Amino acid sequence: MKIALIMENSQAAKNAVVESALKKVVEPMGHTVRNYGMYSSEDSAQLTYVQIGILAAILLNSGAADYVITGCGTGEGAMLACNSFPGVICGHVEDPLDAYTFAQINDGNAIAIPFAKGFGWGGDLNLEYIFEKLFCEPSGQGYPKERAVPEQRNKKILDGVRKAAYRPLTEILESLDEDLVRGALDGERFKEYFFADCKCSELRDAVSRFL
Repeated sequence: MKIALIMENSQAAKNAVVESALKKVVEPMGHTVRNYGMYSSEDSAQLTYVQIGILAAILLNSGAADYVITGCGTGEGAMLACNSFPGVICGHVEDPLDAYTFAQINDGNAIAIPFAKGFGWGGDLNLEYIFEKLFCEPSGQGYPKERAVPEQRNKKILDGVRKAAYRPLTEILESLDEDLVRGALDGERFKEYFFADCKCSELRDAVSRFL
């Protein structure tokens, strides 16, 4: 699994701490981390939480990433932005229990963490525990286990509703402000990672036009 890390401008200074915790947990599981930045508050490419949603949608829908770890000060803005796009189911995760229940009940592909809320002493440990519970089992198995069947049925219903509710991502991108989209794709390593990992020629072409 390729796991993309995306940080927005107000929390960019925590990038190294988040990346370290994420890699420590998931690399022994056989997963790969792609750090799309922001890498520091001084980066030339300044990502807003709205642009996090754009970038996450492009990565997930193109197959360049299988999962997105992101957030903002409260986590709310990043979650809302991600869920504004097709192909992204993003949960708001503050602790390991949130992570486990979101993975098992909601079977999403992105989480938004409140990086400014309660991120003091032990913040790095909380991140490690979140990532451990997020990826410790295959997702979508249900919790508690006796609720697995109705929960899986509801997830399929949700997937159908979302499919009916959203336009194709390429159409959405073309309707957005060009500078907004370009800014989301302007990270230092975006081109290197995206074009190496992208599995969708249609989105590859769409991204190329913006770049």
